[in-house]
Amino acid sequence: MNLIIVISDTLRRDFLGCYGNRWISTPNIDKFAENSIVFDNAYIGSFPTVPNRHEILTGKFVFTYHKWAPVPEKDITIPKILKEKKYVSMGIFDTPHPFAPGMNYQRDFDGWILIRGQEHDKYITEPVDVKLPCKPEKLRNPYTTVVQYLKNVSERKYEEDYFCAQTFIESTRWIERNYKHEKFFLYIDTFDPHEPWDPPKYFVDMYDPGYKGEEVIYPRYGSTDVLTDDEVKHCRALYAGEVSLVDRWFGYFLRRVGDTGLLKNTCIIFTADHGFYLGEHNLIGKSIIKENYHTYAPLYEEVVRIPLIIYLPGRKHKRIKSYVQPPDITKTILDIAGAEIPSDIHGKSLLPLIDGKNKNIRDFVVSAPSIIHGSSAGEKITLTDKSGWCLIYESEKGEKYSIKAVDSIERETLKGSKKENELYFLPEDQYQKKNLVKENKKVFESLKEKLIKFLYKVKTDEKIINMWK
Repeated sequence: MNLIIVISDTLRRDFLGCYGNRWISTPNIDKFAENSIVFDNAYIGSFPTVPNRHEILTGKFVFTYHKWAPVPEKDITIPKILKEKKYVSMGIFDTPHPFAPGMNYQRDFDGWILIRGQEHDKYITEPVDVKLPCKPEKLRNPYTTVVQYLKNVSERKYEEDYFCAQTFIESTRWIERNYKHEKFFLYIDTFDPHEPWDPPKYFVDMYDPGYKGEEVIYPRYGSTDVLTDDEVKHCRALYAGEVSLVDRWFGYFLRRVGDTGLLKNTCIIFTADHGFYLGEHNLIGKSIIKENYHTYAPLYEEVVRIPLIIYLPGRKHKRIKSYVQPPDITKTILDIAGAEIPSDIHGKSLLPLIDGKNKNIRDFVVSAPSIIHGSSAGEKITLTDKSGWCLIYESEKGEKYSIKAVDSIERETLKGSKKENELYFLPEDQYQKKNLVKENKKVFESLKEKLIKFLYKVKTDEKIINMWK
């Protein structure tokens, strides 16, 4: 069985038709879902971009022992394991941070291609003068990231020149040249729909026609108060346009895979690393960044709940309700390949769910940024259990440190005033507006106890656990 995994950075599940969206066009992903296994309760583990790739490549909940940093030498990755089963492994990506100089997440692949130019990649040095698309105070890193990005895309003319198009075109070319390999593992990582949001205008006009205001393509993370209501609405349209652009080129790739006859013996996994706030909870972004300081926002459903769709030859379409997480993807890939499973892997194979042998593999899911410093940057752990309770928990302890999470730019951590822990009952409050922690102390303590037991189970260092007890 050949193996393909596609990661679409920052793709919200509720912006896809197959997950109930009715205003965004995603026909290719929806059709793919109709022939695949759709997981309705897939949740992130380690947050955000770099920890997620670390988690998928190793099958471990890395937020318990690592941070936004290169993969430790001792951690064994999927491509290294698959070498023993004679798989040819290839990585094709335009997501900059895990594959930037020094990060080396491509280290064990037989081959890899990085599409240059996303975000603040130091790629193009002209034009000298760049005009910002809106007032600088509305942008995150306006004179560094945004200016660099606009230089990087200054020569772009056609839809084929956009980053996700380049990534899927390059992936298609690789398939056309390599489809006769006995077995291969193809890892595709597209940064879209991550901001900067600048899809072709005809995609944006589908969702906000006639807009005449400023283009906030790379919004400052934090409160939406710095934007007008029209600008927030247009940010949603920009993001939706990016989602449709990803759908267009994922569909292009799938058609070529079908042309080569690979659909009869190739597993294709489509997923995302996390979502994004677009006005929900009065937030835009996925963290809170103030000049040279960084703090984390709570991880609500819009960010922690992700799409996960798996096409597996011989298996019919079905929807699965069981809670699952990225390390389970890793274990499943290795299980399909018949590879030896490392003893320290945290994931659980999804095949028993797919084949109907099990109805459930997890009673709860845990999502978090790195917790190794405690809550010094406002780190919060989200635990969601199958009964519908969601705990967002912040520890009392923490140590100050510098952080590179979100965009690889080093900042000091900024811990705001300690807020009350949060508890929601999702079946009655899916948008998490009513905090029930005061009325449900027993539920809070029960979920906290589950969290601590989980940390012990995945062999978290005692010193780290003590910061969260």
